[in-house]
Amino acid sequence: MRLVILGGPGAGKSTQARGLCDRFQIPLVSMGAILKRAIAEQTELGVQCQPYVERAEFVPDPILITFIRDRLLQADTSTGWLLEGYPRTAFQAEELDFLLDELQQQLNWAIFLDTSEPVMMERRLAMGESEDLPHLIERRIELFQTRTVPILDYYDKRQRLLTVDGNQSQDQVLAELQTRLIANSREH
Repeated sequence: MRLVILGGPGAGKSTQARGLCDRFQIPLVSMGAILKRAIAEQTELGVQCQPYVERAEFVPDPILITFIRDRLLQADTSTGWLLEGYPRTAFQAEELDFLLDELQQQLNWAIFLDTSEPVMMERRLAMGESEDLPHLIERRIELFQTRTVPILDYYDKRQRLLTVDGNQSQDQVLAELQTRLIANSREH
């Protein structure tokens, strides 16, 4: 099972990703975790992406696809994975498809947690992390809507989009995702 999970800040991507990885026994490939580790270790790519991360801006695409390539070449991803935090734009989705073709892999589904703006804001504020100041959350939601929403069209045209109501409880979302992924894997 090879999956991408999409949604705005506070949509529940991390929570659902962990649940799906446990259920399907696949590794979570979290762009956030990859970036944090690279910055903490001050790798060459980590140093390059640090200023973008500190400003809550998107890291340039060539850096991100290099991180993804390196991660998907590791042994634990050979039988499947779930990508969280990448791709975030239609261009990145296309880059990922090119990479997967090169690696002779195919994406099963791009999961979209369709969550309303008030719910995203409420959840992020409830988490209460220092980086979650209301103006930064609003900026992330704005970036998500302008840059990420076109990705939905990209995956929809390729019949790879699985949309779930992200306003439901975490347990309801996970149950629906598991049911639909299992049903759809039988069809393919």
